[in-house]
Amino acid sequence: MNPGPWGILIIAVAALLLFGRGKIAGMMGEVASGIKAFRKGMTDDEKQVAEIDVKKEEAEKDKS
Repeated sequence: MNPGPWGILIIAVAALLLFGRGKIAGMMGEVASGIKAFRKGMTDDEKQVAEIDVKKEEAEKDKS
C-alpha cells in the first residue's frame, strides 16, 4: 500500500503541527550540514589516497 498524494499531504501537515515550522527548518539545516560534511570528508579521503599512491610510486622508483 503506497501513500498517495493525499496521504503525503496529511503526514506533512501532521508533522508541521507537531513540530512547528522552526523546528523542522532547524532539523533540515542539520541534515544538510551533515550531508555537506560527509561529501567534504569523501573528497578529502580521495585526495589522501591519491597522495599515498604518488608517494608509493616515488618510493618504488627510488628503489630501482
